[in-house]
Amino acid sequence: MYKIFTANSKTEKRLMEYICSRDDIREKLEKLKVEPRRVNGAHPLHGRLEGKWSCWLGYNIRMIYSIDDKKEMIIIEAVGSHKIY
Repeated sequence: MYKIFTANSKTEKRLMEYICSRDDIREKLEKLKVEPRRVNGAHPLHGRLEGKWSCWLGYNIRMIYSIDDKKEMIIIEAVGSHKIY
């Protein structure tokens, strides 16, 4: 099972705001720990964000993250609306 980390304090603060406002986000993050490439609409990004992944946490909530398979880590780099791309 992967562990989830945030890339910086701004991302951590925003993620915690979403978690506190919506009960289902915590469950979606737990699923992501098991299958970071298959759940919540996960898909690889292209262009300037190549090598990173994105998934949805809610209707208009997206998350950009990277996956380190050797360390079994998911590093959340941004959370927000589609504007984070």
